[in-house]
Amino acid sequence: QVRLVESGGGLVQTGGSLRLSCVVSGSIFRAYTMGWYRQAAQKPRELVASISSGGSPNYTGSVRGRFTISRDNAKNTVYLQMNSLKPEDTAVYYCNRPGSPLSWGQGTQVTVSS
Repeated sequence: QVRLVESGGGLVQTGGSLRLSCVVSGSIFRAYTMGWYRQAAQKPRELVASISSGGSPNYTGSVRGRFTISRDNAKNTVYLQMNSLKPEDTAVYYCNRPGSPLSWGQGTQVTVSS
């Protein structure tokens, strides 16, 4: 059974940085495109970044230039480096496989204070 375990969230001030990690167990991780999603209070979950099995990234417009997605196939881990954080980035962040989602993990809370 595949498990997704996110970590690295926290409370930061506007302009600060965080690095999120997601460990994927029990699967052929290297074959998957993986993504980072976020869900703010009373809003739908949105995909903010994805990375193909070959390492090609894609970003939604609101985070492009500030967030960087990467992966380490040897560690079954996908990362999200978040810089220049804004209050509107406040959300619970999740990783998953776009298009064919696995069971969702617990997520990690990111709170950006103004």
